[in-house]
Amino acid sequence: MRKFLFFVFLSVFCSGAYAIEIADTFSPDDLDTSSSSGQMYGGGEVAAKETAKVPHTLANDTSDPLFMLAAQSVMSETDVRYYDEILRVGETLSYGLNDRFTLQGNIHYQFGFNHGGNGFSAFDLGAKYRMGIASDNSAGMVYDVLFGLKFGGSEQVRSPEYANSTYYAGLRFGKQWKGLSLAGTIKSNWIFSDERGMAYLNFVPEAYFRLNDEWRLGAGFDFLKSTSRNLLRDQEWMNFKLVHQFGWTQYVGMLEYEFEEKQLLVGLKLNILF
Repeated sequence: MRKFLFFVFLSVFCSGAYAIEIADTFSPDDLDTSSSSGQMYGGGEVAAKETAKVPHTLANDTSDPLFMLAAQSVMSETDVRYYDEILRVGETLSYGLNDRFTLQGNIHYQFGFNHGGNGFSAFDLGAKYRMGIASDNSAGMVYDVLFGLKFGGSEQVRSPEYANSTYYAGLRFGKQWKGLSLAGTIKSNWIFSDERGMAYLNFVPEAYFRLNDEWRLGAGFDFLKSTSRNLLRDQEWMNFKLVHQFGWTQYVGMLEYEFEEKQLLVGLKLNILF
């Protein structure tokens, strides 16, 4: 079943890119990428912010997998997730130092109804750097470097529970069109405790459709491969999201399914761009 679903996703991924390349090709300069701070991506010209009507552009499409904050912009992401009789509430804050470099931090609190502990997750402090923008190459691709660390948190909430610290680094790449974004992420995670160390690799393909000015639809897979399967199991997640855009705010519904443990996750998310 999972192979069939992945084949369907891959077919949509490839055919969508080809169709839009033929029917909706345009240069990065054709995009209105003005941000809430009034600046353009890649150090472009300053644009006046419209107060009466907010344009729906790549610069405020915060659920796009290739989204990057503009200089001096702030984004808040508040999410609620429920799975396996566990409720998790989280907050992520991001700040754009400039048009290519973003800092972010997040923390979650978990409520276990019938099992699992209550408490805070590890604190995640990370960054992403856009080392390549669409206008830099003939293919119109963007490339991001991701890195960060996780530390602290309750042993009953951390994943895995014995991880005192986790370091991660990766590469995100893809292409944005007017109606579609295609992205892929490859990331390595190094997990350490007082007695052991291990790693797992992530591969995340994603497709994100801008249906109109107000609605978006996203789908993807998240493959996690462990280097120590006796300590950390492999995971295979499929995810969907439905996004409603309202000015500088996005309301997101999430649905995720993990094939190894047959686990279903549902969630809601609120993105606000300042």
